[in-house]
Amino acid sequence: MPALPAACYNPRRIKRCGAARRKSEVEMWRRKLFLKSSLSLLALCVLAAPAVAQKKSKGKEQPTTGGISGRVRVDAGATASGISVEVRQGDGRVAETTTDAKGEFEVRGLAPGSYGLTLRKAGLQVGRMDGINVRAGKTVSLKDHLFLGLDEGALALLRGSVFDAAGRSFAGARVELARVEADGSLRKLDSRVANRIGQFRFDLPPARARYRLTAKADGMEATTQDVDVEGAAIYRAALTLKPAAK
Repeated sequence: MPALPAACYNPRRIKRCGAARRKSEVEMWRRKLFLKSSLSLLALCVLAAPAVAQKKSKGKEQPTTGGISGRVRVDAGATASGISVEVRQGDGRVAETTTDAKGEFEVRGLAPGSYGLTLRKAGLQVGRMDGINVRAGKTVSLKDHLFLGLDEGALALLRGSVFDAAGRSFAGARVELARVEADGSLRKLDSRVANRIGQFRFDLPPARARYRLTAKADGMEATTQDVDVEGAAIYRAALTLKPAAK
């Protein structure tokens, strides 16, 4: 029987092949472990995402109501504070507030829909506005588009005349009207020019108040007179102008 060639049996080569095989098996095991870990992490992220989104949506709830704001203007001599603002929907009243010292107001917490306003104050005409559409999360601003004139059926009528030192009617004098505030300060309201027979007129709200009239003319000393209004009635004043000192 012929002998085998020496090249067919090499112990060193067999040892190297076995080590390489074990190294390859370890590498495959590591790859499988990495793949399993990656898949587990990805599944965890997918499951956690809806919970995070739900938490965010709960933290930022969408508004369900809106509001109305505005400023009420009034005639000279009247005050814009304390005006009753009634919010209506259909035939029912859903909210009510009053204006501040500037005539401003705001009503919140109104469900989306169409509303109307009714404005009331003694001595002023009743005001109405309809068709105000409120949306969720929005405040409808009416700005200063609301105006209430004086109610001529319930006014304090201030009538007056201007005379010179000799008692004759003084035409063309400028008559200024101011309201005396509680702290003694004056709030200028309006002015008139006396007609050809020296007469002037102011229509005032009937609320109790003290007013100051001041008559002025070129070359004459200014003169004043206070008038106390206590309700709807006719009040009269007489102002006498004297020549200014030289």
